[in-house]
Amino acid sequence: MKIALINENSQAAKNEIIFKALKKVADAHGFEVVNYGMYSADSPSLTYVQNGILAATLLNSKAVDYVITGCGTGEGAMLALNSFPGVICGHVATPLDAYTFAQINDGNAISIPFALGFGWGGDLNLEYIFEKLFCEPSGQGYPRERAVPEQTNKKILDGVREAAFKPFTEILESLDKNLVKGAFAGEKFSELFFKDCKDEKIAETVKKLM
Repeated sequence: MKIALINENSQAAKNEIIFKALKKVADAHGFEVVNYGMYSADSPSLTYVQNGILAATLLNSKAVDYVITGCGTGEGAMLALNSFPGVICGHVATPLDAYTFAQINDGNAISIPFALGFGWGGDLNLEYIFEKLFCEPSGQGYPRERAVPEQTNKKILDGVREAAFKPFTEILESLDKNLVKGAFAGEKFSELFFKDCKDEKIAETVKKLM
């Protein structure tokens, strides 16, 4: 599994802390972590809306399999990511949130409230969140006797979302050009994205919008 980390501007200073906690857990599972920044407050700025654009681009192009993101409260980034097809993002503040979201909702992204309660032990809470998020294959249901109806509801939701959205490249091209260009302005974006992107149409659209 390839996991992307994306930070927005208000929480850029925590990028290294989050990356370290995520990589420790990912390494134990043989997963790869790709850090898309922001790497510091001096990096090209990403708003939580741009987090959504970037995350959706990475997931729809299959450049990554999972996205870890967030903002101060985690709410804005969650809403931004869920505004796009191909993304199911949960709001995760605790290890229990992480486990139940993975097992019941079987999503491909989480948004963490990096500014809330992030004091002493904040790095440990992150590590425990990532441990519970990836401790088992997702979508198995919780409790297990609820697995069948939960999996059925997930398929129904996938169908509703497919009917509700336009093709992803059409969405990208319809958005404000400066907003989209800013989402792809990270200093390592081109280096990381184009080598991993598996959708030629999305890659060409991104190049055009950049």
